[in-house]
Amino acid sequence: MKNIHPILLPALFASIFSSTAGAAGFQLLEQNASGMGNAYAGSAAVADNASTIFYNPAGMTQLKAREYSVGVAAIEPSFKFHDGGSSVGALAGTGNGGDGGRLGFVPNGYLSWAYDKDLYLGIGFGAPFGLMTKYDKPWLGAAQATSFDVKTYNINPSIAYRVNDTVSVGGGVSWQRLEAEYKRQAGVVALFGPGTAPLAAATPLKLTLDDEAWGWNVGALFKLSPASKLGISYRSRIKYDLSGKIEASGPVGAVNAAIASDAKASLELPDTVIASLTHQCADQWEGLADLSWTGWSSIPKIDIRRTSGAGSGTVAQTLDTDFRDTWRLALGANYKMREDLKLKFGVAYDETPVKNASTRLVSLPDNNRIWLSFGTQWKPVKDSALDVGAAYLIMQDASINNNQAAAGRGQVTGTYKDSSWLLGVQYSASF
Repeated sequence: MKNIHPILLPALFASIFSSTAGAAGFQLLEQNASGMGNAYAGSAAVADNASTIFYNPAGMTQLKAREYSVGVAAIEPSFKFHDGGSSVGALAGTGNGGDGGRLGFVPNGYLSWAYDKDLYLGIGFGAPFGLMTKYDKPWLGAAQATSFDVKTYNINPSIAYRVNDTVSVGGGVSWQRLEAEYKRQAGVVALFGPGTAPLAAATPLKLTLDDEAWGWNVGALFKLSPASKLGISYRSRIKYDLSGKIEASGPVGAVNAAIASDAKASLELPDTVIASLTHQCADQWEGLADLSWTGWSSIPKIDIRRTSGAGSGTVAQTLDTDFRDTWRLALGANYKMREDLKLKFGVAYDETPVKNASTRLVSLPDNNRIWLSFGTQWKPVKDSALDVGAAYLIMQDASINNNQAAAGRGQVTGTYKDSSWLLGVQYSASF
């Protein structure tokens, strides 16, 4: 083989960090089930079990001497694409890809311990970002993405201090690991010697990346009155220097070898700010509210670089994700039917970081959504609680007009019908 000119590299690297989860973008709010029934209204102020470690560590001062909480959330998004005149080329395939959403699970666990009456220590485990998207084969957007799988693991040791009967403060550090796998179908053209015809082949590409990084979080809790609490918390950005491999598994071995290389990229996951309020309106009713901000503009673009092979050191592709910062507003209520049984209700409006149809990705067919939530809490014995929460997310239709034709990945034009179901279970107890 004298000369090879492959169309290289993942067209849509951002997809590996872009699965629609419970929250907009690829954020996972589902770090407990006790808040799901309220659409996570009051998340930084409720502090009724050890999962406050994630939302506001200062809330540990409201707990008993030793408490733990364990749970899992199931998230099933639906992304159904309807073509509106895409132009994707012969190698991309045909069809709408079925339902691109895939069922995912988010486990969580927390432990809080009172060192003395005012100083509390805790540790939490969860997955703040992730989920999965996968399209049926063949489909017309395959040159942009066929699947991705993103996982994060977050371990969060924390500390809280009761300053006085009105004010508590807290903070923590987060060790976080991210693992990602992205696949797409590429058109590869190779020239074998003088006078030979070009060979066109559909070549599956796969990019895998991972890294570990550190972040931090702080919070404060204010008892405004015997009936009201205000919580404020901040969770930092986390910067990853990801490394991994680009692999090809097409029908031409020489082409596969030419495409393969090591790769790296930098990614800065967004920071979040939460302000929450709870108020005991009457003996049986409690109101909750939440206003949160997420700094998605930390991902304006992503440069992907080769770190081995003939192209080592070069930028393989720059992705202009162009994410925007977002706001989320949630309102909730709790109704105590009796001492051992509570009903929970919630609604929320959640913005997407995707600005418009031209920057919407086939792997992130995300849009603004409204949460409708319901849950129950049952206390089988005095010092334990079983929470079950459910939510249905109504999403606006997501138009897409993503033109990557100049890079050989075609133009995907159409509309996504999106929705999502959430279900969570959690057990909490003091000991």
